[in-house]
Amino acid sequence: MRIAHCRLTDKSGHEAGRELLARLYREETGEELPEIAVTERGKPYFPGNNLYFSISHTPHHGFCALSEYPIGIDAEEADREIRLKLADKILSPGEKARFDAAPDKRRALLTFWVLKEAAAKLSGEGLRGYPNHTDFSLDDPRVTELDGCLVAVLENKGDDYAV
Repeated sequence: MRIAHCRLTDKSGHEAGRELLARLYREETGEELPEIAVTERGKPYFPGNNLYFSISHTPHHGFCALSEYPIGIDAEEADREIRLKLADKILSPGEKARFDAAPDKRRALLTFWVLKEAAAKLSGEGLRGYPNHTDFSLDDPRVTELDGCLVAVLENKGDDYAV
């Protein structure tokens, strides 16, 4: 798996994500970025290629992950304001209990949010309704802080994949 990120200065998150993807693809294969297609549900992919990618951006950063396994990435600025009442709608009972016990509720909710978004991107289903069917933990090792952002990267490697 390869991950790249950049600060957004004079480009959009979409443009930055595409540039990061082209760079990672070139580093991995030595080739230029191939055609990108989109599934019926909007998930981008490389037709006839054994590499997978996911892109995310925040107002100030772009992120991209490239892998030989299906992958999903999501990022949020760590200092982003978020409505804590959202927890009641988007968290499963187990997640809500962990949220309620967390000393930093805003960070806890952002952690759950990036995990849920990354899972939705990984599955290709997108977020439908309230994503309250997962059972993530706040110490999930797939979430890291990178350049002031919480970033979740989930891969489907088969047996060890669990959302």
